[in-house]
Amino acid sequence: MKLPEDTILAPDKFSRYLLIWRPVDDKSKFLAFAGYTSDNWQILIHDLRQQILVMDAMEVERKKYGTVYEIRGNLQGPNGKVLSVVTIWMTESKTGRTKFVTLYPAKGKRP
Repeated sequence: MKLPEDTILAPDKFSRYLLIWRPVDDKSKFLAFAGYTSDNWQILIHDLRQQILVMDAMEVERKKYGTVYEIRGNLQGPNGKVLSVVTIWMTESKTGRTKFVTLYPAKGKRP
């Protein structure tokens, strides 16, 4: 199943979380391998929308707050390097809107 084209990819999720170094559960180093930084977070949103969101999503679980989906795929960054990623999305029960939750390296595919 495809997730909606108007799925929400909140800028703060990228500019203040994924692309900022964290001592625990850091994803910025992984994303930097493909050229994504806090200075070009808009490119990551664009690339997720163009390269990952167009792929089939698999329902992972239904929770009180919504249905969680996973899309696995390859993400080619601005420097041409490719990351194998698992992305998590949720369609909220209350609003019916779908939003990006997070991403992480596909197991065994860390650069």
